[in-house]
Amino acid sequence: MTRKTDPDERVEILEKTTPFEGYFRVDRYRLRHRKFEGGWTGTIQREVFERGHAAVVLPYDPDQDRVVLIEQFRIGALAAGREAWLIETVAGIIEPGETAADLVRREAREEAGCEIADLEEIGTFFPTPGGSSETLALFVGRTDSRGLGGVHGLDSEDEDIRVLVPRLDEALAWLAEGKILNLNAVVPLQWLALNRDWLREKWAAPGTA
Repeated sequence: MTRKTDPDERVEILEKTTPFEGYFRVDRYRLRHRKFEGGWTGTIQREVFERGHAAVVLPYDPDQDRVVLIEQFRIGALAAGREAWLIETVAGIIEPGETAADLVRREAREEAGCEIADLEEIGTFFPTPGGSSETLALFVGRTDSRGLGGVHGLDSEDEDIRVLVPRLDEALAWLAEGKILNLNAVVPLQWLALNRDWLREKWAAPGTA
C-alpha cells in the first residue's frame, strides 16, 4: 500500500518489508522522493540497518586535565582489514525507557569503572545515514580520574575493555598521529579541545575558580 510521510509529503513510501530480524533488523524500502528542480525520482530501493539509537560519553577530569578512553576488539575493523583493537569513548545502545544520560552513566561504570557527575551535551548526529537510522547522542562528562585504569567490562557479554587515562593533550596527539580511528572518539575529543577552557571554568571545584 502506498502512503506518504508526514509532515511535508516530499517522500512517498511504496513498500516497506523486513527481510531480516534478529539482534538487529534490516528493513527494505521502495520509495520515491521530490527532486530539487521539481518532479519525482524514479523508484528507489534501499535497505536500512536498524540497530537502535546510541549515546557516547567522553569522561573528562577538569582538575587533572585528563580524559578516560577505552580500548577493545572490534569485528568491523578486523573485517575492514585494519587494526582490530580500537581506542574509543564509552558508548552503548539506549534501552527502551532509558534516557541517553542514563545510558552513558551506566556504561561509564560498566566499561571504565568511573562515575559521571555533570554532563555537557555536544549534540545528536547521524553517523551513517545512507544505510542506518541510528543516531548518536554525544556528551562530555565530568569525572574524577584518580585511580582509574585496568580492564573492565561485563563477563556475560565477553567484554574485555582496557581503560586509558591520558592527559587531554596526549589524547589529541594520538588523534593527530592517526591512532584513534573511531569517529565516536574523534568528535568529542575535538569538541573538548575547542571548549576546554570554559568547561574547566564551569566545572571548577568551589573556591578554585
